[in-house]
Amino acid sequence: MKVRASLKSLKNKPGSKIVRRRGHTYVINKKNPRWNGRQG
Repeated sequence: MKVRASLKSLKNKPGSKIVRRRGHTYVINKKNPRWNGRQG
């Protein structure tokens, strides 16, 4: 699965990690929940 450009910019934010669950790609950010993202 290609990761969308918007998620790539989110993963560079401090405190974020990329997680894959049930075929979806998520960016989880505990420090700033505004930067959560989802693809798929």
